[in-house]
Amino acid sequence: MAMLLSDKIYIAGHQGMVGSAIVRLLKTQGYNNLILRTRDELDLTCQSQVQQFFESVQPDYVFLAAAKVGGIQANNDYPANFIYQNLMIQNNVIHEAYLNKVNRLLFLGSSCIYPKNVSQPMAEAALLSGQLEPTNEPYAIAKIAGIKMCESYNRQYDTDFRSVMPTNLYGQGDSFHLSNSHVLPALLRRFHEAKVNDNPEVIVWGSGTPKREFLHVDDMASACLHVMNLEKKILDQAISPMCSHINVGYGSDLSIKELALLIAKVVDYAGEITFDSSKPDGTARKWINSSILANLGWTPRIALQTGIERTYEWFCQSDELRE
Repeated sequence: MAMLLSDKIYIAGHQGMVGSAIVRLLKTQGYNNLILRTRDELDLTCQSQVQQFFESVQPDYVFLAAAKVGGIQANNDYPANFIYQNLMIQNNVIHEAYLNKVNRLLFLGSSCIYPKNVSQPMAEAALLSGQLEPTNEPYAIAKIAGIKMCESYNRQYDTDFRSVMPTNLYGQGDSFHLSNSHVLPALLRRFHEAKVNDNPEVIVWGSGTPKREFLHVDDMASACLHVMNLEKKILDQAISPMCSHINVGYGSDLSIKELALLIAKVVDYAGEITFDSSKPDGTARKWINSSILANLGWTPRIALQTGIERTYEWFCQSDELRE
């Protein structure tokens, strides 16, 4: 059964990049009974607060997009924060969704759940088949735990909890912090400031050789709604109980060097680009296999250059320039 316009829909993390995109999409499709709470109003790491919230609100559907996220540097500097906060958020929300008989829950994970040296593109079955990338292992372990928690509750309690694993996301609402953000927004800001300040050179972290896949956040929101509304019997035919997550990707990847050149083109920066190999590269390649989702009727619509152009336009109009 698809969500009804009258259903109570809770979007955890609605102020984040993915959560806000889900809210925008739901509103455009006529879903106005949305339940939204800021971090100050509801601390998802606090079990008692989450318990009281679910018991009083009784949502019909839950999008679990709340998480502590960050780039390579942030994951290296704050590993305890990443594993603790994400585990607490997931445990509290998923368990209360079960206790309060939520119709469906959609858990958002990350492609970093897959082993460092797994064959490309990464299929859902590759989960737990090898060692993780050390730079973001605590975050990845938390996300794996979230997937397995959804699986376990489905098996034991016959809940309908679903998980989607996005590739690298970008777009409106992203963080553009120069050291703690992900590679695409960090580069976008770095090239923009170099252009504004007439800097002759932009230094890019790493060798430039790793390859990454990027998906616009509005496409991710579309995929989330598509998966949430799939009939359970159709979903059960596509995935197994012990491999219940679904990859969401763009379909192709490119090197960090190619990305830097594309961003320079969008920003209209004409200076030199230098790669600093003393900085960590992370995983050599991250490209996910999205064939299951394609067979379930969803494919992305926003081309990479178009998406970067939209993101740059939003960035130039946002408060990020003042941070």
